[in-house]
Amino acid sequence: MSVLDILNKLKTEREPMVTGSVEYIICGLGNPGTQYENTRHNAGFMAIDTIAERLKTDVKKLKFKSLTADVMIGGVRCLLMKPTTFMNNSGEAVREALNFYKLSPERLIVIYDDISMDVGRTRIRKKGSDGGHNGIKSIILCTNTDTFPRIKIGVGAKPHPDYNLADWVLSPFLKEQAEALETALMNSALAAELMVQGKTDEAMNKYNK
Repeated sequence: MSVLDILNKLKTEREPMVTGSVEYIICGLGNPGTQYENTRHNAGFMAIDTIAERLKTDVKKLKFKSLTADVMIGGVRCLLMKPTTFMNNSGEAVREALNFYKLSPERLIVIYDDISMDVGRTRIRKKGSDGGHNGIKSIILCTNTDTFPRIKIGVGAKPHPDYNLADWVLSPFLKEQAEALETALMNSALAAELMVQGKTDEAMNKYNK
């Protein structure tokens, strides 16, 4: 067996065959660029990376103004997305993907940061308002609906009321929060896996923590 054959075999073993049509889009929100890595506002990106790690793949193909990966989750073909539009224009990327695959917003799962919850907590909702989150606001504006399911990841409230919100969400997580954050990211990944299989209620019961 040649080296190329071995590499192809390893690639096949690493990435399960993707079949059928894309049925769900799982979009994590964040900002592109190394300066934003590991910041609170990038919790959605981190969750997508967690899903990708579980599936032994990488989210790196540029498509729909996003870094993407075409994956199978529980027999369901899904597109993982990390928009490169910056947070405030996330809806542009989402709209392109939904239109291309002719999917309704109900087939979109958005994962993002929430300052109203402590680090380590997650909350799943079937729909809802933007709650002051600019990424969600952009998606609602571009899709003309708020009826898409979402997974919120707690990133903690501002240290005090006068603290600048932008500075807070663009600040890194503390070292002592690493374990709680890891738990929330894993719970988000597990919840998304259930949701694409039509088990949103089960995901809510298990991971609304």
